[in-house]
This record gives sequence, C-alpha cells and structure tokens, in this order.
Amino acid sequence: MIIEQAKEVLAIEATAIQNLIPRINGQFTEAIKMILACRGRVIVTGMGKSGLIGKKIAATLASTGTPAFFLHPAEGIHGDLGMVTADDVVLALSNSGETAEVVRIIPAIKRIGAPIVAMCGCSESTMVKNADAFLDVTVDREACPLGLAPTASTTAALAMGDALAVALLSERKFTPENFALFHPGGTLGRKLLLTVEDVMHAGEDNPVVTIEKTVKEALFVITGKGLGVTNVVDENGCLLGIITDGDIRRGLERGHEFLDKTVDALMTKTPRTITPDKLAVQALNMMEKNHPRPITVLPVVDVNNYSIGIIHLTDLLRQGVV
Repeated sequence: MIIEQAKEVLAIEATAIQNLIPRINGQFTEAIKMILACRGRVIVTGMGKSGLIGKKIAATLASTGTPAFFLHPAEGIHGDLGMVTADDVVLALSNSGETAEVVRIIPAIKRIGAPIVAMCGCSESTMVKNADAFLDVTVDREACPLGLAPTASTTAALAMGDALAVALLSERKFTPENFALFHPGGTLGRKLLLTVEDVMHAGEDNPVVTIEKTVKEALFVITGKGLGVTNVVDENGCLLGIITDGDIRRGLERGHEFLDKTVDALMTKTPRTITPDKLAVQALNMMEKNHPRPITVLPVVDVNNYSIGIIHLTDLLRQGVV
C-alpha cells in the first residue's frame, strides 16, 4: 500500500508537469519579453506554500542572470511594497488566484506601475484578470488523497518557474562563467574562476635549478621546497626540463654515483607545461589526460617559456577543483 501510494503521487505530479507543455504559448512569451525589458528586478510574491515555491523561483532567477527577490505579500501590505518600483516586474503566485494577501496588494502594484505576471491555476480569478500575462499552472487534481494539501499544484508552479528561468537564461546568453560569478563559494565557481596563477607556487616557492647543477644539488632543492620536483632552467631562466624525486629514487637503484652528475643526465626534457592565465581546471585535465600515465605536477611558463612557477595536484585538491 505504501509503495503504491508513493508511486501514485509521483505519477500525478508527473502528469501535472506534462500538462504544462502545451501551455507554453504566447502568454509565456509575453512574460519573457516583459522581464527582459524590465530595467529593475523581478519581484516574486505568494502566500503559504505558493510563497515557498516563489522563494525558490526568485533564487533560481537571481542565480541565472535575472535579478529577483521575494516579497512576502502580508509584509507588503504593511510597508514592504516600497521595495517595488515601476521598473520592476511582479511575478505573483496563487493556485486559486484569490489569496487575500496577494489580491490586496494588486491595486497598489498597479498604481506603482509595475506589470504583473500571474502564475495561477484559475484563469477567471481576480489575480489573472488584473495581470499583464498569465502562466497557467492548473492541475487536474492534487496528489494529496484528501485533495487539500498543495502537492501537484506546487510542483507544477515550481516547474513553470524553472521553465521561465531557463528561457530567460537562454535569451540572455548566460554562460557557465556568469553562473560561477554568482556562485563563488561553490565547486563550479572554483572550477570556472580559479586560474593557474591563483594556485601556483611562484617566486621563492618555485623550485628551480640551473642546467649545470648536480643531481645532488637538485635533490636539496626538491627536499627544501617540498613539492617533489624542481624545474631545470638555462642561465636566462628558460625552462629546459624537470627532475622529480621519483626520478632520483629510480636512479639510486643503479647506485649513488649519479648524484654527482649534472641534472641534464636525468631530467625529463620538454615536459608538459601550462601558462598562468589558463584555468586551474585545465591544469587538472592536462594532468589526468597525460600519456602514458597521469602526472601530479605542471611547470608554469610565460609566453617565452621562462619558468615562473609550478602547480601541484595537491594545490587543486585544496582549492576544491578536483
């Protein structure tokens, strides 16, 4: 019985969303045009469960390039309507279209001059009759067996809000970089905003030896910098190769005499490199896709191939890029 009831709820709500598809019509287009032309913000309002859905819609709009915030209609009655200007668009949610708190603020909104988009389940309601565009979220029935708790109706409103936000996102040519700008604390933000320069070891922290140095001297640099690698450069600072602690361990298997040889006998010549302006996630991709096996470090060079730093996989891990 429990399983069947749960499946029925999902089926009812899925049907409610499916039924929205043919209602994406001229009224939807009109709502999009009004919002795109809006010089202010989208003010989302709704009471009770519709208000909770409205808060989510406002948050989605704001994070996808459409400035928006939620106005509680009961607070609006008592002064918060001062937040609304003629440059804004009001998106009002009410399944019945007769919610008292929402209906009571409509005359003031009309007087302010802000256009109204009604997201409603009743085309003959007071709210719809006073709206400039109507998004029809009518449902055949609620998923609640009592027909009382807002379930299918709130799901339909939420889905319509997502359709509105994504259509606006598309029209605004909103990019992943734009999204990351509004989500700097999230994983996507870190991946899209962090550059190699932000995380590389540079200056005194950049391990470097010149080509005439011995492997023993390189080992001291590797140990001192703690990155398991050192860049090898010519007298002008141009990158020639790298030596890793792994290279040295493998060399020690043949005896310690090689420690007195110059680094060019052991270094990896023409290693893979990256420039500081590249995204940190590109550095990660180069490390993971390296053939024949992944690597954990990348020398950072400028356009003239001069060594300016090094980036290690652990740096990317710490920054949450991985």
